[in-house]
Amino acid sequence: QGQLVESGGGMVQTGGSLTLSCAASGSRFRMNIGAWYRQAPGKQRELVASIETGGGTNYVDSVKGRFTISRDNAKNTVYLRMNSLKPEDTAVYYCNADLYGLYTGRLANYWGQGTQVTVSS
Repeated sequence: QGQLVESGGGMVQTGGSLTLSCAASGSRFRMNIGAWYRQAPGKQRELVASIETGGGTNYVDSVKGRFTISRDNAKNTVYLRMNSLKPEDTAVYYCNADLYGLYTGRLANYWGQGTQVTVSS
């Protein structure tokens, strides 16, 4: 059973920066596509950014130019660097990834536990 472990959330002021990390547990898995979603109170969960195994990235328009998604394949970790944070970025951020089981040959989708990001004005 795979697992994604997130870290890096917190509270910052407008204009501040945070970096979120999401690591796939164990050496038995290889992370394929990785992504970050967020869900603000009363709103639907939305895709913020995604990154393919080869490094291709996609972003929701509202974060383009401010957020950067990256990955370290050797560490099975995906990151989200968030700059110029705004109060509207306040949400619970969730990591999502397809993990390929090196021993099982199976591909499955997993979610992290979520980490709170709060941006004060």
